[in-house]
Amino acid sequence: MTCNVMEMEKELRSFTALVETTLLQDLHIRSEKPHDPIRVKKVPKEWECIGTGNYAAVFMHQQHKEWVVKVYARDVEGLEKEAAVYEKLGVHPSYSSLLHKETYYLILQRLKGMTLYDAFHKGVRIPESVIEDINEALDYARKRGLNPYDVHGKNVMMEDGKGYVVDVSDFYKKGEDSKWRDLVRAYYKIYLPFFYKYPIPVPYLLLDMVRHSYRFYKKLRKLFQKDA
Repeated sequence: MTCNVMEMEKELRSFTALVETTLLQDLHIRSEKPHDPIRVKKVPKEWECIGTGNYAAVFMHQQHKEWVVKVYARDVEGLEKEAAVYEKLGVHPSYSSLLHKETYYLILQRLKGMTLYDAFHKGVRIPESVIEDINEALDYARKRGLNPYDVHGKNVMMEDGKGYVVDVSDFYKKGEDSKWRDLVRAYYKIYLPFFYKYPIPVPYLLLDMVRHSYRFYKKLRKLFQKDA
């Protein structure tokens, strides 16, 4: 074992103790609705919430910005499945790496950047290379026996023209999910010809309306297909 590996393990042990004694002791998160993001009620000093999903919230410590802690508020069985997904993914430039696992949280390598959802909101251009990187990363996951599921604008990121997949927690699920395919279609048919040339900020309220309308449309379509 090299000195670098030993030092890394020592730092991880120290960071894990910090998570246990500071973050988890005073953290208050709650899952109010299954399809809505986790509500973060209280975050301990020196910790920052940098993201929320339907199952968990992600936190970063001010002195350890290279790592993040994903704390599950519900569906703890999903944590074990997410850890297994990271094991199957191995090392890939568009995915994070799992560093440590406990009953209610994971410690992950931090991916820096802006979500595509926030890029739409701020009027920041989304280069085609970002879409291509994410497409390649999802193909890689399929080759590793995984099923990229629930991939959308809130859980993919970009930084310096490169694309990253932030959330792989549903890659173990079966069935087909068209969110990313629909987003890519909208990117090439609507975003690239118009919004990329003339980027304008889009209010979160409007983006959320589009998100909820899309979800409603998919439910209706599924219902009609079932009755047909």
